[in-house]
Amino acid sequence: MKMEKVVLTVALCGAAAIAQAQGWSPSKNVEIIVGSAPGGSNDKTARAVERALVENKLVPTSISVVNKPGGGSSIAFTFVSQRAGDPHTLLVGTTALLTNHITGRGKIHHTDFTPIASLFKDYVVFVVNAKSPIKNGKDLVARLKSDPQSIAIGFATALGSHNHIAAGLLMKAIGGNVRDLKPIAYKGSSLAITNLLGGHIDMVTTAAGNAAGHVEVGRLRVVGVAAPRRFGGALADVPTWKEQGVDLVYGGFRSIVAPKGLSADQVAFWEGVLRKASKTPKWQADLQKNYWFDDFTTGAEFAKELDDTYAAMKSVLVDLGLAKQK
Repeated sequence: MKMEKVVLTVALCGAAAIAQAQGWSPSKNVEIIVGSAPGGSNDKTARAVERALVENKLVPTSISVVNKPGGGSSIAFTFVSQRAGDPHTLLVGTTALLTNHITGRGKIHHTDFTPIASLFKDYVVFVVNAKSPIKNGKDLVARLKSDPQSIAIGFATALGSHNHIAAGLLMKAIGGNVRDLKPIAYKGSSLAITNLLGGHIDMVTTAAGNAAGHVEVGRLRVVGVAAPRRFGGALADVPTWKEQGVDLVYGGFRSIVAPKGLSADQVAFWEGVLRKASKTPKWQADLQKNYWFDDFTTGAEFAKELDDTYAAMKSVLVDLGLAKQK
């Protein structure tokens, strides 16, 4: 009897050790929250993550993408921040995590979330209707210098967003005043593009992947890209701004963050499966299809990147007159 107790104790200890080694994994449906409407870059990011995790069986439960547009993503940020300690809720993190706080749109700070992984960089392109008299970057610069109010610029998701900053940085680079721009914010890039196609606005600043399909069929024209090098595919012939004599390289990051209060095991799980997902052929194909630049980082490196980017963006927004003065 005594020997049986010893064997049972050893067996239980062994099972506990195995369970501890395996760590945490989801036990119910996982929600990926998106702070903008379906169809834009944030939504595409969430659905690419969902596909990579589900199709490669990296997560033992179902995953749902939940869109919560509005308030320049602040509705989504508030929703996730209120789920402290919930490892079954993830958020597509963007530069709005930083700009909303800097501009005073919201009180939530990026440190109110648990950083999981930076996925990729999404560089901004400047898009006009194919029927527009603006044929290239030179034409756009000339119009912005002579009459900036003649160009209504649409973007997602709010004034002071990274897409707005891109337009402001272009104005600054050509010696103009950002406050002379005519900006119009939409809940999602797809809505801005719809208005551009309808002739209601003159230009959209957005991620390359949002415009490429329309360029390919001749509905839209990209006149400049703020990437460090040219894109491929439908945008292969479009020169960068630097090639056109304008010193502008600028884009936003796409990441996954979680509520505060996750355990080390829960963070390690999400970091691990996202890293595995980022190496799959399907994910690599999505990077190429959507014109995304690979930028996978996790942990302390990602947290530092957020802090550094916050400081850099605050400096730019102060310079452009968009930061809330405190």
